[in-house]
Amino acid sequence: MGELTRRYIVMQMAAEGPFDITDPDAPFVLKPWKDPAALQALIVYREHCYPELAQELDQWIEAIAAGPKIRGGVGSRNELTAPARSERAAKAKPKAKAKGKLAKPLKKKGKRRS
Repeated sequence: MGELTRRYIVMQMAAEGPFDITDPDAPFVLKPWKDPAALQALIVYREHCYPELAQELDQWIEAIAAGPKIRGGVGSRNELTAPARSERAAKAKPKAKAKGKLAKPLKKKGKRRS
């Protein structure tokens, strides 16, 4: 897997600290073996990345699908909500666009003279 060879060392922090959402180099780690939501994110990423990386991600996704079902803490919670989310999405109806005239802006009322 030549495209996936660049590696980072990610360590757990000793205590919870702030996550800087404005830092463009901050890592965000997903565990697709343990979290079904992370696997779905990986599938979507594969569909939008360059071809060589997509091929290698496809091999990884196939290995995860063929392997044992492993769940971690967050993965277990996400697994419970995935079916409900799928059912809601299937039942959701597309919103119809409103037809009709646009509302006219209200006129400012002038002061009454007595």
